[in-house]
Amino acid sequence: MIIVVGIGADGMAGLAETSRRELRRATVIYGSERQLDLLDDTVAAPRRQWPSPMLPALQALRDRHAEDIHVVASGDPLLHGIGGTLMRLYGPDQIRVLPHVSSVTLACARMGWNLHDTEVISLVTAPPHTAVRRGGQAIVLSKSAATPKELAALLHAHGRGDSELTVLENLGGPTEHRRDGTARHWADNAPADFDDLNVVAIRYLPDERLSPLPDDAFVHDGQITKHGIRAVTLAALAPRPGERLWDVGAGSGSIGVEWCLSWSGCSAVAFERDEQRRRNIGYNAAAFGVGIEVRGDAPEAFAGLEPPAAIFIGGGLTQPGLLDACLDHLRTGGRLVVNAVTAESEAALAQSHSRLGGQLRRFQHYQGEPLGGFTGWRPQMPVTQWVVTT
Repeated sequence: MIIVVGIGADGMAGLAETSRRELRRATVIYGSERQLDLLDDTVAAPRRQWPSPMLPALQALRDRHAEDIHVVASGDPLLHGIGGTLMRLYGPDQIRVLPHVSSVTLACARMGWNLHDTEVISLVTAPPHTAVRRGGQAIVLSKSAATPKELAALLHAHGRGDSELTVLENLGGPTEHRRDGTARHWADNAPADFDDLNVVAIRYLPDERLSPLPDDAFVHDGQITKHGIRAVTLAALAPRPGERLWDVGAGSGSIGVEWCLSWSGCSAVAFERDEQRRRNIGYNAAAFGVGIEVRGDAPEAFAGLEPPAAIFIGGGLTQPGLLDACLDHLRTGGRLVVNAVTAESEAALAQSHSRLGGQLRRFQHYQGEPLGGFTGWRPQMPVTQWVVTT
């Protein structure tokens, strides 16, 4: 059995008696240097510091010891912690977790926030831009002392300079400290002496959470799936939590961004031949804090990727072999959605529909515009959409 004991910055004094008893009966204890240093002299077991990288050591843990193994971890080991990793490796029947109060719970208590109203974001392994949001509030688990300034600079660069940041250092310990600022001020003037052990509480301002997003929320050169068509396209793609999308002929990346925002764990790969548009996709992904891998021209750039749950083709349909390559790479039960606006691409969709079935639809949107002293309807380009499940 592997027993994982959560410990806070207040060390042994803050532990429940059950946790203290476990540590005192241990024959070997693993943990980081900081966590092991929190143990006092009543814990007699040998202490083993995790190597870097840690994963190979975790995978070999049971091979090295026949008896129970004890592990110390920060706070709640099942909140972005080692407890979940060990359960994935060995199964829940082989792991016993004794949680401590998490840094997230302590941070919400200091801020006066309800935990159920607060998003939790870990930057321990994720890039900083994944903590950018258009509104709401979050507790961000920092990678290091540099994280608060990096976050402030990103938020300011993406129009969230009014966001309120609170850095909480050494939560629950004798040297606990709090500092408040705004993204705009800290982007250039953040304190230089943050402790590595910190979390950042953020209230994202201005709060502009919308769905679907307006076209002007994206950087684009006109090559964008427009607001109304984007809404029906996302409905056809039907994202589910944790799924991956390939956005082929991505343009601005608006479909990929909305896909990633739809559910927890959703991700996307954008394929775009134009270099400036690839830069736009990267900027839009960062502005909304989503993970989009940006690649070059399809289908050549498909090489080496796992089959996705869904593929959207927004451009390049008339390129020889592209449609068949997308169908070949889609996993069993995956969804393919294709939008077409030209007569040539419509003809390709009609042929594919006759061959493979699915749903073939056409959308026509009209915009009310002034016509003299009255209002007339100006049509936008019709969009033909083919949806098929493999």
